[in-house]
Amino acid sequence: MQLNVAAVQGNTGSDCTTRGSFMSHPVDIHVGRKLKQIRTLRRLSQTDVARKLDLSFQQIQKYEIGSNRVAASRLFELAQILDVPPSFFFDGLHDNQNEAPVKDAGMEIVTALAAIKDEEIKSRIVTFIEDVSGVTVARRG
Repeated sequence: MQLNVAAVQGNTGSDCTTRGSFMSHPVDIHVGRKLKQIRTLRRLSQTDVARKLDLSFQQIQKYEIGSNRVAASRLFELAQILDVPPSFFFDGLHDNQNEAPVKDAGMEIVTALAAIKDEEIKSRIVTFIEDVSGVTVARRG
């Protein structure tokens, strides 16, 4: 599979996005978003994941915003911790298409869910989603 970077970038012509003083590649940003998505769905904090990798939570933050690249070995470890195949982090990347990436409604829902501070309400929403979808979400434990 060959990745068409222009499709990932939204045809901007540049293969990097400025994020503060850092230059983040669109694939690094995508992988970081997928990491945040699955971490949130698994109801794990950045600290929970960081502890399992013997890292700081700040490092997980940097992975999630795409300012630090995730090494292949680290991506493999993350996939094991989060119980997903390594390919999960690349789902949604366009290959051989010249169109901008479509907004990921699932990621927007995860972001909205993560913004809810009341854990009881959040838990009730997750239970509702499980009931409707028939999919059980891993719980912290």
